[in-house]
Amino acid sequence: MYIPPNHPRRESLLVRERIVEGYKKGLVALEGLIAHGRGECFDYILGEKTHSFALKAIEAASAALLLAEHPVISVNGNTAALVPREIVELAETVNARIEVNLFYRTREREEAIAEWLRKHGAREVLGVGGNASATIPELFSERRRVSPRGILIADVVLVPLEDGDRTEALRRMGKTVIAIDLNPLSRTSRTASITIVDNIVRAMPLLVETAKGMKGMDRGRLKEILRRYDNNRILQEAVKKIMERLGELSRSRLTLDIG
Repeated sequence: MYIPPNHPRRESLLVRERIVEGYKKGLVALEGLIAHGRGECFDYILGEKTHSFALKAIEAASAALLLAEHPVISVNGNTAALVPREIVELAETVNARIEVNLFYRTREREEAIAEWLRKHGAREVLGVGGNASATIPELFSERRRVSPRGILIADVVLVPLEDGDRTEALRRMGKTVIAIDLNPLSRTSRTASITIVDNIVRAMPLLVETAKGMKGMDRGRLKEILRRYDNNRILQEAVKKIMERLGELSRSRLTLDIG
């Protein structure tokens, strides 16, 4: 699809096309298109840019991943379609494993996502077929099936574009959960240890860049960054920004109507 360079929503439309292509490739479930549209709404309200509260969360997330003994990046279809290179680059930077985990799970989708990630440089992808042989306690959806070498033993799990049930279950298991979610009011956002309220196409490149910059940092400094981090305060800042933006947009609309 051709989108004119001067189109005011060009970047958003290009991202939308990547999701549609992901669906055509068998990566994205039909329901994933709905989820993407819901995120677009919050991104529009946030001005389609990364805010300071997201940068603070990205710094804390980088510290948590670098301190982790068994970090894992959980990947669903939307994530694979939008940021496959960044997934692989982040995994290499923080020495994390990559694991496919799907709510709408089929063997075909698992294999399509794994192959897509391998095309973008992944050396190993867990969670496909028979290697998702362990289960998350008290979780009854298909997301309960995990790799015994991946999410099951992970101490830190990055769960971009996830659902609240699994985030809650992972927290009950004592894991640090990093979420990327444009909705600061979602159960995922409120349950996660660290929530990056931002669009994944902006957040993941920044997370890679930040993790690379912090990789040589003293462990004491990394622990201090985590000690000072307050996820509740970050979510409050995000909600405040949304309220401010809604006020600005309503006043702008009123001005245009009067004019």
